[in-house]
Amino acid sequence: MDKSSALEYINQMFPTEASLSGVEPLMQKIQSEIRRVDASILAAVRQQSNSGTKAKEELAAATNAVQELVHKIHEIKTKAEQSESMVQEICRDIKKLDCAKRHITTTITALHRLTMLVSAVEQLQVMASKRQYKEAAAQLEAVNQLCSHFEAYRDVPKITELREKFKNIKKILKSHVFSDFSSLGTGKETEDPMLLQQLSDACLVVDALEPSVREELVKNFCSKELTSYRQIFEGAELAKLDKTERRYAWIKRRLRSNEDTWKIFPPSWHVDYLLCIQFCKITRAQLVDILNNLKEKPDVATLLLAFQRTIEFEEELAEKFSGGTGTARNKESASDDEEEGGEHNKIVSDIRRKYEKKLAAPNHEAEQDKDKQKDLSVPGAGFNFHGIISSCFEPYMTVYIELEEKSLVDQLEKLVQEERWETEEGSQTNILSSSMQVFLVIRKSLKRCSALTKNQTLFNLFQVFQRILKAYAAKLYARLPKGGTGIVAAATGTDGQIRTSDRDERMICYIVNTAEYCHQTSGELAENVAKMINPHFADKVDMSEVQDEFSAVITRALMTLVHGLETKFDAEMVAMTRVPWATLESVGDQSEYVNGISSILSSSIPMLGSLLSPTYFQYFLDKLAASLGPRFYLNIYKCKHISETGAQQMLLDTQAVKTILLDIPALGKQI
Repeated sequence: MDKSSALEYINQMFPTEASLSGVEPLMQKIQSEIRRVDASILAAVRQQSNSGTKAKEELAAATNAVQELVHKIHEIKTKAEQSESMVQEICRDIKKLDCAKRHITTTITALHRLTMLVSAVEQLQVMASKRQYKEAAAQLEAVNQLCSHFEAYRDVPKITELREKFKNIKKILKSHVFSDFSSLGTGKETEDPMLLQQLSDACLVVDALEPSVREELVKNFCSKELTSYRQIFEGAELAKLDKTERRYAWIKRRLRSNEDTWKIFPPSWHVDYLLCIQFCKITRAQLVDILNNLKEKPDVATLLLAFQRTIEFEEELAEKFSGGTGTARNKESASDDEEEGGEHNKIVSDIRRKYEKKLAAPNHEAEQDKDKQKDLSVPGAGFNFHGIISSCFEPYMTVYIELEEKSLVDQLEKLVQEERWETEEGSQTNILSSSMQVFLVIRKSLKRCSALTKNQTLFNLFQVFQRILKAYAAKLYARLPKGGTGIVAAATGTDGQIRTSDRDERMICYIVNTAEYCHQTSGELAENVAKMINPHFADKVDMSEVQDEFSAVITRALMTLVHGLETKFDAEMVAMTRVPWATLESVGDQSEYVNGISSILSSSIPMLGSLLSPTYFQYFLDKLAASLGPRFYLNIYKCKHISETGAQQMLLDTQAVKTILLDIPALGKQI
């Protein structure tokens, strides 16, 4: 411790003169402590010296042990190398013998297989010449397996010769099989029962040959089967749109009549499946030619009937070759039918009756095959039959859309003409019945179209819905009362001459509610269409423009209410200027024009509050206040020569008007 600390310590230990008597004992205690510390230091120094010596001895011992271990490892490595050399010397002759044995075994096996291959090829040649297909199929498998063992000997002349001979035999077999299959469908199979068995065995040979042979055979068979179809339906008599149903009847009869005969084909070949695909492609091409060659627009009823029969045929194929589990389109159609309370066939018949009646189109009779085919499912077949034929009708559905639009326009005009612009007694919605009817006919039209297609045609119909709803919005707008000095002045609110009766005010409220209903329902309609339409068109489905139209109707209708109510105040404002403000002798109750303003508001506001939704009623009140307040203020300046008593009376009247305006929200809740 420093000097000052030492002095403080001494003063603390000996604060008085009497305490100095304890100096000697304290010094003895300190001397004893010093001796003890010196002894401890000496012992620690001696112990550290002994430990250092011991550590050096242990380090030297460890070093010697490591050197000894390295020497032993070197000796072991040397002995291992000597042992390895000895073992190699002993096994040298044994290794040569082992290699020789392996080569001899391989040679014997190869020669044995070569003998088998030569014999098998010769036997296969005999079987091919005698058309013994069943035996040849098994022999082909054996020869193919044997040939795989000689891939490494392709350059050996004998092997090359055998492979070339085998290749020629396969060509002969292929030629014989194709020749025999050429008689299928000519009637020989009914005369010669053994022919079907022979062809069934020939299919085994085809399976044993390359996959390309099977593909070529099936392709030739399908082309041959559909040759008569091409010839029949390319003729002038049947190459017509109204004969479309007969095409599908033809292929269904063909499948049913040849069902037993075609059992000669292995199920894995899916011959009927591939035949139907080829049939669909040919049919589509022929229908496109028919539609392109029409000199005038196709008859709508005929077009829809052909379209519907095509869709039904595609549904049958999709279900037939999907394992009988049903298709997504079938399930969706069933769901739609449950929701709407009808069935798919009912929709189709409704379409036919509607357009046949409208266009007086003849009802062309067509053959219908009502027998259900046996389920020949194709597990794992990934071909999608939906739209394979029916998609060719899409570009020509314009006539259907045009007629659908004409029908919707006519119905809209009829509904607007029949509209009484009043709600039915006891109605809780306060909207016009024509709006609900408009959306009802739109939903029916949507259901009819979605049962046929969900691609471009449905999107075109959606655009028709947009135009119909915009037209309905225009009808509502045109029904609003107009000002006496022109539409432009009324729209700007500058004329103030829109006169509305109580009935007009109720009608305007109904128009506001109806426009609000149409705004909401049109959005829901767009959502429903977006869910059902092809995803490619879903992003284009938008009703924002239509909703803007109805929003404009709502705004205009509410402003018309404001202007109409303002017009009712004209007489009261004139009465206010005619009060003799300069000659009033005393201040009395509120003036008559104030009572008139109160009477007008009391008769209109409760009814408006009961019919309008809270949001639009509040909007109406805001606009009314924004209009009536400044107008009353400006009207004060029209009053000339106001005396002091007149000013007091006017102040009383102004306070009364303020109170009336503040009570308007309460008036709206009275009914």
